[in-house]
Amino acid sequence: MKLTHILTTALLTLPLALQAQKQLTTEEFEKQLAKSGDAQLLDVRTPDEYGEGHLAKAANVDYKSPDFREKIAKLDKNKPVYVYCLSGGRSAAAATALHESGFKEVYDMKGGYLKWNTSGKAVEGANKAGVKGMSSTEFNKIINSEKVVLIDVHAKWCPPCVKMLPTVTKLQKEYAGKARIETIAYDPNKALVKELGVEEIPAFLLYKNGKLVTRKNGFMEEKEFRALLDAQL
Repeated sequence: MKLTHILTTALLTLPLALQAQKQLTTEEFEKQLAKSGDAQLLDVRTPDEYGEGHLAKAANVDYKSPDFREKIAKLDKNKPVYVYCLSGGRSAAAATALHESGFKEVYDMKGGYLKWNTSGKAVEGANKAGVKGMSSTEFNKIINSEKVVLIDVHAKWCPPCVKMLPTVTKLQKEYAGKARIETIAYDPNKALVKELGVEEIPAFLLYKNGKLVTRKNGFMEEKEFRALLDAQL
């Protein structure tokens, strides 16, 4: 009977937990945030990321900072909290931490700032850095430089990107003369990334004869890279 009671209690409380911590699409996030007059909007990226562009009225509370939990403890737990990061990883973890800390309503934006920005939605401070990235003309020269070209869109703060870098560097040398593998950093090339329709990183865009053949996201093993390239050679 005790086990049955425990299972029943868990099943009854599960919907409440899911309701308290909910993931929304950018469209849902935008509409619901606009309707909520007392919402608390958190950007959990680094201060540098925040300084290069963020949602209007968003407060910057870096999820990776040591005092993250101390800062969220100062917020009103009875008011809804809307949270986002760049592509969803940190905000999902932050949403869990908020829920565990006793916040009643927590909404996490799926796809994060990257998805929001590439959708053409309004942001603040986007031109603060004044960094000139790669132009479309320069990019087109790259994808037309070889018969097969693999573009790796990455960032130094993206763990999967950093983990795959040795493999990418190794294959750049190994496939030289057969295919070109080019890395493009996200931060200084936001305009280009938006133009390419990249909504999450790491992103891999494979071109053949200047035409996009396929795109993939997320961590890939070396054998997956090889299969991707060899299929077009």
